[in-house]
Amino acid sequence: MRHPKIIIAGIGLAAVAAIGGITAASAAGSPASSTPSASPAAAAATVRTASANVAGSTETVLVNAHGLPLYFYRPDTATKSLVTGSLASLWPPLTSAAPTAAGASGKLTVLNDVNGHQVTYNGHPLYTFADDHGGQVTGQGIQNFFVATPGLTPLTTSSAGTAPAVPSGGGLGY
Repeated sequence: MRHPKIIIAGIGLAAVAAIGGITAASAAGSPASSTPSASPAAAAATVRTASANVAGSTETVLVNAHGLPLYFYRPDTATKSLVTGSLASLWPPLTSAAPTAAGASGKLTVLNDVNGHQVTYNGHPLYTFADDHGGQVTGQGIQNFFVATPGLTPLTTSSAGTAPAVPSGGGLGY
């Protein structure tokens, strides 16, 4: 005879495993899958351009494959991301071993650092914002993060600590 407590416990574990499996599967396909814990299936990231409203003005900005605006963190250097821990949970790093660009003419590279294979644009490590949705820029200027644009001034090791210049074309530029 089987014990009812063991059967109920087994059903409970199966339900938790099923829910956990659904959550993990959903997370792997979500915009937040650009975090360092993303699966190898998310190894390729595309950075493209899109129009978005930035502080009341329509601008061309960089977005990820899910249409989420990409940001840079002003204190970062060309060789090190300073976004870790709880800050990285609000501003998930865009990671990929093999990023591609579509419509963006800047230099797209990978920085191997604390966040794994973090995608950089013109030397700036890129991030998304946890509160954003596709076509929506809500993180502009928050916690020293600024939306990345195609004309983002290159960040080099010698220019670390200086603010990027406003690219030509008007608007906020960053």
